[in-house]
Amino acid sequence: MLRTKCITLPKGKDDGLRISIMSRHTLDDGVTPDPKIHSSCFDIWWRDLAPPPRMIGDYYKRGLSWQEFEARFCEYLRSKTKVLEILIKLARGFNVTILCTEKSPEHCHRRLVAEACRNLVPSLQVVIE
Repeated sequence: MLRTKCITLPKGKDDGLRISIMSRHTLDDGVTPDPKIHSSCFDIWWRDLAPPPRMIGDYYKRGLSWQEFEARFCEYLRSKTKVLEILIKLARGFNVTILCTEKSPEHCHRRLVAEACRNLVPSLQVVIE
């Protein structure tokens, strides 16, 4: 099963392997380490599934709409099929939770990653939180 979750929430009994898919673990300035995110929050850090820094900057600092961000990120994910396939293989074997800092999945790339996995393998169990 593949789950999504905010990285600052406590580890749940069903989380299984917790994978951070953030480009960095910093505050909004992009430099200062976020004191709420530390190595005990995740098991593995896969930056390959994070949005590229320029895309993040366009969204947070240069007014890129969520709709445009979503379209660009989904296009970016098309180049990450091999990484998505590895994630799917893991999630078919046991529980995997992908993590990002956004509280809600509505405007978070973790939801888009989970949906991309489900699109590749429709039978994959996905829980988006």
